[in-house]
Amino acid sequence: MAATYDLILTGGTVVNHDGQGVRDIAVKDGRIAGIGDFKTASAGQTIDCRGLHVLPGVVDSQVHFREPGLEHKEDLETGSRAAVLGGVTAVFEMPNTKPLTTSEAALADKVRRATNRMHCDFAFWVGGTRENAKDVGELERLPAAAGIKVFMGSSTGDLLVEDDEGVASILMNTRRRAAFHSEDEFRLRERLGEQVEGDPSSHPVWRDEIAALRCTERLVRIARAVRARIHVLHISTAEEIAFLEKHKDVASCEATPHHLTLAADDYARLGTLIQMNPPVRESRHRDGVWHGISQGIIDVLGSDHAPHTLEEKAKPYPASPSGMTGVQTLVPIMLDHVNAGRLTLERFVDLSSHGPQRLFGMARKGRIAAGYDADFTIVDLKRRETITNAQAGSKAGWTPYHGKEVTGWPVGTIVRGNRIMWEGEIVTPGQGQPVLFSEALPA
Repeated sequence: MAATYDLILTGGTVVNHDGQGVRDIAVKDGRIAGIGDFKTASAGQTIDCRGLHVLPGVVDSQVHFREPGLEHKEDLETGSRAAVLGGVTAVFEMPNTKPLTTSEAALADKVRRATNRMHCDFAFWVGGTRENAKDVGELERLPAAAGIKVFMGSSTGDLLVEDDEGVASILMNTRRRAAFHSEDEFRLRERLGEQVEGDPSSHPVWRDEIAALRCTERLVRIARAVRARIHVLHISTAEEIAFLEKHKDVASCEATPHHLTLAADDYARLGTLIQMNPPVRESRHRDGVWHGISQGIIDVLGSDHAPHTLEEKAKPYPASPSGMTGVQTLVPIMLDHVNAGRLTLERFVDLSSHGPQRLFGMARKGRIAAGYDADFTIVDLKRRETITNAQAGSKAGWTPYHGKEVTGWPVGTIVRGNRIMWEGEIVTPGQGQPVLFSEALPA
């Protein structure tokens, strides 16, 4: 008697721990039931993936979806809509909302808001502060907690722990890998006069490479002293790449598509639309981050999706807020880099699926393997498309890549065996669930 499954993906080129190969994938009860040849099997639904590549579901481990408190910019539903339209199957959302996500109650509130409403699966970073430092060991093990996030340099929101003692008090109580926005707040304050009113190209002059490197050096020193694991977010300088190469035992790091794609000369065209913290910098830093990709120093990709309205972005610098959209464009921008020969498809999968699983200990996610959640990002590697604002699922409604032609496009997003997005349309209502982590499994 032929085996019966809920879903079979047929004829796609599967990219997983075996490399690339044309295989079928069978799904039962939201999990991968088998990989191979399922021509004689039957299924409630079959998706023909011939000519397409089937990747493990892409995980964006740094997004800001603004809910609660800033829903005029984004909310959990619209942010996750943008995610699945871009092929992203799970996100880790940041704590700088209003109120801040720094307590068990605030985290539980976000989980309630997200469950069966977000289109992708989710976890939430918990903000580390001086006030909750003694509690972070418990907070990081709560359901749907991605870990502890600390801002050492002021960015959007009110979280800031700029001094070594404050950072140490948090890290000495963590057991999981804690994530950091690494810019030296003391240098940023000293250099405020470097901001030129009306000139966003002065942003990387103010928030210079020394502010980033100095803070990352301090952070590694503290982590060693208290024997903690750290994750440095959105690396933006060549110097940090060279430094972190020597400290991979304690420090992992993330690159963003915008630091791999844009450079300082783009301020003339895009202005405050590419104003970010840490900044888009001179092209030598972009080249340095690519060196980190090629040498395996960079562990994961994150979009740092941080939307603001166009009206807010139109304020003259430095009154304009830092942040841009990115979760929907992560996959197409990086596939374009794959097609340009800057990285292999396997390396992209390592950065966007295997890497997050390995670093953060996601349970049953990040791999195409039997027993894992049936999360897939299905892409057409040769499809040419132009990114436009009209495609935006985000409430912000804009992208700095408007008008950019790319080769490589997400055509399907499958989350736990549910086809959520297909050919630019959301075909299943939100069914998002919390991501499970091996270091915080429920009893």
